[in-house]
Amino acid sequence: MTRAVLSIGSNLGDRLGHLRAAVAALGDRVLLVSGVYETPPWGDADQPAYLNAVVMAADPAAAPEDWLAHARAAEAAAGRARDPERRYGPRTLDVDVIAVWDDAGEPVLRDDPELTVPHPRAHLRAFVLRPWIDIEPHGRLPGHGWLTDLLNAEPLAGDALELSPRPDLTLESET
Repeated sequence: MTRAVLSIGSNLGDRLGHLRAAVAALGDRVLLVSGVYETPPWGDADQPAYLNAVVMAADPAAAPEDWLAHARAAEAAAGRARDPERRYGPRTLDVDVIAVWDDAGEPVLRDDPELTVPHPRAHLRAFVLRPWIDIEPHGRLPGHGWLTDLLNAEPLAGDALELSPRPDLTLESET
């Protein structure tokens, strides 16, 4: 598999630092990184706001499970602790594999307990779609359609208005 879109988000601790560390952990696999958006929490409103971004990465040798391993390693490095009682609770870092394309550019479809691609709720999340549009304005979420159409569909149109671009924050290294 060669290309993946990953969503990264943080709402605990050094939020920007956690996002930067996730990008750094992907290393030379990173092709493009979106702008940073501050977003209200999704699914559980009783927590701090998130910083979110999207990364497009490539690795000719990576299978979908390799992208999941990269995501989990970045989360572990950020001290992510999963709370089984609070599925959408606060976190130092959340990295989701949104979509994967094979060597021929065809979307990979997988639905198993460990990994489902495309991500089963990506089409419902403005905090994924809007940053993804930054790096792929004419992009499509496999099985769902054009990113811009999804972002403008109900009920996401309202969620999209709650995203605040943060041009003062970049995911480029400070060194």
